[in-house]
Amino acid sequence: MTDLVIRPLRAGEHTLFQSMPESPTVGMALLGRDFAETMAARQYRPEWTWVALDGDTVIARAAWWGGPDDSAPVALDWFDPGTDPMVGAELLRAASFTVDYHLMLPPDWRDVPETHRAAQSRITAAGAAGFIPVLERLRYRWTLADGLPERPARLTYHPVSDDAVLHDVLRRILTGSLDFHQHQAIERDGVEAALADDLEFLTWLPSPRDWWRLARDTAGNLTGIVIPARNHASPIIAYVGVLPEARGHGYAYDLLAEGTHILVEQGAEAITADTDLTNTPMAATFARAGYPVAQRRLILSQPA
Repeated sequence: MTDLVIRPLRAGEHTLFQSMPESPTVGMALLGRDFAETMAARQYRPEWTWVALDGDTVIARAAWWGGPDDSAPVALDWFDPGTDPMVGAELLRAASFTVDYHLMLPPDWRDVPETHRAAQSRITAAGAAGFIPVLERLRYRWTLADGLPERPARLTYHPVSDDAVLHDVLRRILTGSLDFHQHQAIERDGVEAALADDLEFLTWLPSPRDWWRLARDTAGNLTGIVIPARNHASPIIAYVGVLPEARGHGYAYDLLAEGTHILVEQGAEAITADTDLTNTPMAATFARAGYPVAQRRLILSQPA
């Protein structure tokens, strides 16, 4: 190896990043993401995209993702450490972005030797740079071919027009939440900080707020909220939440079905959604609604 050079891309160098062979078994290849198109959409930026060079050859690479209007990346989601995990680790340390690493994996990634090796090389390299696995999430992709879930008539739905009501509902849903990030935020900084995190994400989404729906039961009591939306890539179910006093009646399914219908009415032909692997009630709800698991997302964080 000649002297190793680690640096961000310069403008117009996206072909250099693409010169490294891509693993077909893990990472963004599973989503069919085109690097050049994503760069052109300003979701990757040259200054957020780093390579390790041995002469003119790319031997490791990483790209951090963000929305087109974001001033800093939101996540690392494209990382190829090459044949030497320590080179990949050195690249991550040199770039020094302090956001989570999201590693996309097929559902059976632990059972297929080639896939497991590709995943483990990335986990090892990221681990040497200080990242630790904290969470595995199920990623669903529903299409029209899966069939629209039945729309129960147990609840009535209303647009979310009052911020005070919205904040109160989201705050109350945090009680007993099984979501890892919500639970972590509450333990670290309290309920109001967790609420602020949720609101920051929901208002970051580029879709209109008039798709959001509050739900009431036949007695007129608020039961929960569903937030169908779009991110910068596709229609999504951004949020499904049932109030503590309304849990135990299967209302999460009603909310998910309603959100799915709203997105289809807005022209969606495919919808993505995530839930924590450990959130078994929500995983069962997605299964009941006909949402198949398309990938798993392993999230690695750097300790504060």
